[in-house]
This record gives sequence, structure tokens and C-alpha cells, in this order.
Amino acid sequence: MRVKTATKALPGRLISREFFENSPESVAPGLLGKLLVVRGPGGGVLAGRIVEVEAYLGPHNEPPDPAAHSHRGPTPRNQVLFGPAGHAYVYSIYGQYFCMNISCEREGQAGCLLLRALEPVMGLAEMARNRGLDEDAPMWMIASGPSRLCLALGLTRPLHNGLDVTSTGSPLQVRDDGSPDVEVVITPRIGIKHAVDWPLRFALRGHGCVSGPKRLAGTSTKRNGGPSVE
Repeated sequence: MRVKTATKALPGRLISREFFENSPESVAPGLLGKLLVVRGPGGGVLAGRIVEVEAYLGPHNEPPDPAAHSHRGPTPRNQVLFGPAGHAYVYSIYGQYFCMNISCEREGQAGCLLLRALEPVMGLAEMARNRGLDEDAPMWMIASGPSRLCLALGLTRPLHNGLDVTSTGSPLQVRDDGSPDVEVVITPRIGIKHAVDWPLRFALRGHGCVSGPKRLAGTSTKRNGGPSVE
């Protein structure tokens, strides 16, 4: 007799594709506070609240964003970015780590958001183990940083690149559990060599899981109030 594996219910409601069909700098503030949810093959669920993202602009912008992977047009590596909005673009760095983006805008425009930090919400112990940490490790150590969050959730390019985060059948989803509006701080992006002064990094003000919290000096706005800089 085959024993069925229990599947945990996913938190919140699924985010629609339309949510991502806007410019990255418009989508970014609204994405903060949402959940990135990974459903494993055994029915287990890992989830983290998105507390920091960076926007990268498509090549149709003027001027084009020289820090974006889509800057020089479509390639086999970045093809996902030029497809429909709401898909995971996972790429490798240093030959051993991964980073995850979500495609934005209409097909062909290749805007995206880099996920920089999560607050663990479901599966905290497993996320810590995935990072090689003790279960009682501080939460900020688990998924603070783009590669750390991929390690914590087990995200890799072979398994997750190209997945539709707006599909009910996808093992990788973005969901909304009704997190209240919070203050968003906007700063220049970090860890890049080009367009370093563009104010395209968005984070929850004062949140302990944001990467590099000492560098969170910048302007602010409300999450649903748009990303315009004051």
C-alpha cells in the first residue's frame, strides 16, 4: 500500500502575474513584506518574508542599466528575463553560489528584481541546517544576503531557474499573507561596479534581517505609496 505524504498548506494567497508586469522600481516596494515560498518534493514548505530587494532595469530604458544582466540583450544565460513577468531567474556566482531574481515588465523588456534578504517564516530549523548553522542561530544569519537566502531555501539554477512564481502548480511561489504596510528605505544598490549611485535598493527600515543594515541611510516611502525618492 502506498502511503501518501502530507502536504502542508501554503501561507497567504498567490500573487498574480499582473503584479510583476510593471517597472522593477515600481514593483519593488510592493514586493517587500511578501513571502517567497518553496515547496519540497516531500510536501514540506520553507518560506521567508522578503525584506530587501534591488531593481535592475531592462535594456529599453534610457540610459540602459549597465549593472543589469540584460544590458547587452538576450543570451542563453539570461533568456528568462526576456520572457513573461513573474518568473525566477537564478544564476550562479563564483562557480558555487546562486542568486535569485524575479522577472518584471512585459515580455521582451527584461526588467527584474534581485532578492537580497529574507526573514525566515516557515521551516526555520531546516533553513538553518541548509546554511550549516545551528537551529538557534540568529535569524539575520540565515537568509541575509542574496546567496545566503538561496542556500537557506535550497534554490539552484538547475532546479528553479525559469519557474513561474505566480502559478499554483509551481514549487516556487510568491504569496501575500497580509503583512501590514511598513516604512521602506531607498538607497543606491550595493555590491556592484556600475551605476552605483542609482537609488534602486529597497528595504524594510529597521528590519534586523536586511543585509548590511549599517548602510541603510537613504530616503523613505510607504510600501504601497510608490518608489519615488523624496
